[in-house]
Amino acid sequence: MSDRFSEIDGAEVELVKGGGGVFEISLDGEPVFSKKALGRFPEDDEIEAIAARA
Repeated sequence: MSDRFSEIDGAEVELVKGGGGVFEISLDGEPVFSKKALGRFPEDDEIEAIAARA
């Protein structure tokens, strides 16, 4: 998944190992996607929408 984000110009991708299946995306320190809250990983169109906000 981090590979998908690193393809975006200007993206700084940081993988923080954790436990419990938590996967979150933050933009400028603000959470914009939470697998824990939604119960799923983001889809490609959601990744593109997040990238467009950057």
